[in-house]
Amino acid sequence: MGTVVQCISPIDGSVYVEREALTPKAAVQAAGRARAAQPSWAARPLAERIALVRAAVAEVGRTTDQMAIELAHQMGRPVRYGGEFGGFEERASHMADIAQDALAPIVVEDSPGFLRKIEREPHGVVMVVAPWNYPYMTAINTVAPALIAGNTVVLKHAAQTLQVGERLAEAFHAAGVPADVFQNLVLDHDTTAQLISGRAVDFVNFTGSVGGGQAMERAAAGTFIPVSTELGGKDPGYVRADANLDAAVATLIDGAMFNSGQCCCGIERIYVHDSLFNGFVEKAVALVNSYKLGNPLDPETTIGPMAHIRFARTVRDQIEDAVAKGATTHIERFDADDGAAYLTPQILTNVTHDMEVMREESFGPVVGIMPVRDDAEAIALMNDSRYGLTASIWSADAEAAEAIGRQLQTGTVFLNRADYLDPGLCWTGCKDTGRGAGLSVLGFHALTRPKSYHLKKKL
Repeated sequence: MGTVVQCISPIDGSVYVEREALTPKAAVQAAGRARAAQPSWAARPLAERIALVRAAVAEVGRTTDQMAIELAHQMGRPVRYGGEFGGFEERASHMADIAQDALAPIVVEDSPGFLRKIEREPHGVVMVVAPWNYPYMTAINTVAPALIAGNTVVLKHAAQTLQVGERLAEAFHAAGVPADVFQNLVLDHDTTAQLISGRAVDFVNFTGSVGGGQAMERAAAGTFIPVSTELGGKDPGYVRADANLDAAVATLIDGAMFNSGQCCCGIERIYVHDSLFNGFVEKAVALVNSYKLGNPLDPETTIGPMAHIRFARTVRDQIEDAVAKGATTHIERFDADDGAAYLTPQILTNVTHDMEVMREESFGPVVGIMPVRDDAEAIALMNDSRYGLTASIWSADAEAAEAIGRQLQTGTVFLNRADYLDPGLCWTGCKDTGRGAGLSVLGFHALTRPKSYHLKKKL
């Protein structure tokens, strides 16, 4: 028997799903089938590929109630939030809508003497290594445009959300996408690395930890296989003196706590102008105290358990370290906090960048809040991080916010919103957050390679 991959439900610590991982030989064979299927898939008309992806998305939409329940079991998100189909459909539909233009040739010259143009060609076999925190939406970011562009796809989903990969495969196959064109593979880490290092795939998209991204790049070293990574984050929010305080509190605290803080672009540190600091903290504490921590299958629950005990342990360790160094906690322990996966959401003040909670990714329901004197101090603190995914500015002055944004080391700058992925814009990061370009026109460019034609028509 090979390696068994298990999903341990955060609800009660039981084994929810377990599957046997493919052997290295079987994994290589699966990738080989994807490679063999790719030319005929790419030869299909673009409109046909788009239609099949749209049909698969609609197929997923037929089971949204089931999706919410299964996600609660797998990673703890409360059923009251209804799964992920809204964002899933929005992203896939946008990429389908723009595909014709995004993949169109760039014609430099079409004259009686010459045809000079640049076309986009699919890479071949795209491997998507998807995370558990938004398992449908993060996967579709690459699966949809990769298939539309003419690639075949092998999906390796996180152990915590094994069932999601299966559901996606079921939907795509039911919609008419051939089985070898989209495959869901259960793989262990070593086999995943072997597929990459052995050039069984042609492009890798990885969303996950910094350590995981480094492992992907090590596996691809010397192969020249492109590796796109979206890794850790420590996303800041900045509340200027002219901000709408109520709106800033509502959005930034939701951005810090929703999904038990397990969001790639969640808010993990907040800087508030001196004049608003006390009011911000007071309102933030009242909001968090209104949450109900509990079983995610209970419709009354607003914040569920973290996806795994070890993730909660990281957050508790950061809070303990911060308190030992002088931080102040503002939320009393919730009754449902069991010292394991069920964790009281926490707000910290009197924090500094000497504390791990303000430096390293928490990926949990905790946020540190610091007062700042002015824009310059806020910019310096926001940039004082090894990560760079998003930054959220709160102000009535759009020009000032844009000027601040140009000084920030980040992939996306928000004004008066946070924790949102706009499929029309490039999803990207810098520093230890990784590199790559997801969604938007640039997402299609990342999933294809340019091919130039310089045709002299007459001798």
